[in-house]
Amino acid sequence: MIVKWENLEYEWQMMDYKYETKPYQHQDDVLRASWDQKNWAYFLEMGTGKSKICIDNAAVLFEHGEIDTFIVLAPKGVYRNWAALELPAHMPKRVLEGAALEIWNPKPTKAVMAALAALTVPAEAALRILVMNIEALSTAKGQRFLALVLEASEALLAIDESTSIKNPNASRTKALIELSPLAKYRRILTGFPVTQSPLDLWSQCRFMDKNLLGDCGDDFFQFQYRYAVANRRDVGSHSFIQIVGYRNLGELSSMIKSFSSRVTKDECLDLPAKIYTRRDVTLTDEQSRIYRELTDYALAHIEDEKFMTATNIMTQLLRMQQVLSAHVKSDNGELIEIEDNRLNELLACLEETDDKAIIWSRFRHDVKRITAALTKAHGSGSTVSYFGDTSDEDRSNAIERFQNGGARYFVGNPQTGGYGITLTAAQTVVYFANSFDLAVRMQSEDRAHRIGQRKHVTYIDLIAEGTIDERIVKALRNKMDIAQTVMGEEFREWLS
Repeated sequence: MIVKWENLEYEWQMMDYKYETKPYQHQDDVLRASWDQKNWAYFLEMGTGKSKICIDNAAVLFEHGEIDTFIVLAPKGVYRNWAALELPAHMPKRVLEGAALEIWNPKPTKAVMAALAALTVPAEAALRILVMNIEALSTAKGQRFLALVLEASEALLAIDESTSIKNPNASRTKALIELSPLAKYRRILTGFPVTQSPLDLWSQCRFMDKNLLGDCGDDFFQFQYRYAVANRRDVGSHSFIQIVGYRNLGELSSMIKSFSSRVTKDECLDLPAKIYTRRDVTLTDEQSRIYRELTDYALAHIEDEKFMTATNIMTQLLRMQQVLSAHVKSDNGELIEIEDNRLNELLACLEETDDKAIIWSRFRHDVKRITAALTKAHGSGSTVSYFGDTSDEDRSNAIERFQNGGARYFVGNPQTGGYGITLTAAQTVVYFANSFDLAVRMQSEDRAHRIGQRKHVTYIDLIAEGTIDERIVKALRNKMDIAQTVMGEEFREWLS
């Protein structure tokens, strides 16, 4: 339904709801179609605002007395963004100011434990909001807690990046399918619901309601039989089912359209040309230890005038950034890898889009590691790299394969590839490790956003919360020169 903007406020007032932030037209259309549905899938591409729609959906249901609790389940890389960024931005203040907002913590303090426990008893007048990382549903503790909250509430239960439950055999998938009937309303959010095969859809839909997929809705093997072509293969004494094709996909598509909204960035003419977002990365214990040691060392020498030179400060920040990027150099110059979550977060992030993507990192070790991981996951022709070691001929071939060929990922060093080349085949740009140089950031952004780009571009920064990652991105977004900014007391603030 197309609605003229001059009619928008009046029509929503009839429903006693006013937006906190003005929606784009497609966001308003999707909310109108879905707000009172028991089950709905927001299949909206990254950057089109599916989180805002879901938040408005929860608010409008609360104000109509339909729910008293809003529960968001999301992967570790994004769940804290809901509490820190999305809810404060889009939940109406009249709702949020009185709401009880709690974030799941498997090892809570007494105060946090008491606040979480309050969610397991019937709600009072204010909206209750619970944000959990979906990985917690792989544990008995997380499952028990969510069950208690659902049993004590009239809830809207939403799964962000719902492909995280695409595996019907995973413990969290089984748990959520069992618990989902306790929720009054259910939503799934993802930009790309099919990451490997159409069979990815079954558990996402089954989470919402077993009846959504007809006769196949409650039985994965029946669903597989209906929509996949499978052969049984024997290898020695073992046999297994091999999927060799798919069928009846038109029927499946028609069925899913009845309870979903699909929006691509190309359809959203009112979106900004550049869309910025972030993905949070959790540090491993080893990373945290080494990072803390570097921080303590820098703080101990901060009063030393000989130490506090621009060169030394940038060197310290560079070492800390290397740790965040999962490698350090020993005293003899040997590169030592550190266990990390950053690469897995990148791979999970890229699963959320079927766009071609650029991945930038200032470290050549990252470029090699990312290229190897993407090649392993997507095949030998899927990924090209562009950094200092790349020959002139290979650089030209890399650009051609990405722009006009079958390569889906361009992995590069922005100091090398961030200038002068055209990469307008990309709609997604990920910064794995940023340069400190503002000009490098701006130039590398413009490889995708330049003449020839007819689509919106989404820029994603991978950020380890509470580290210099946050400071770097904030400075670059504010068009600040880090080398001139981080001096004296500013350096102390960056370390704190």
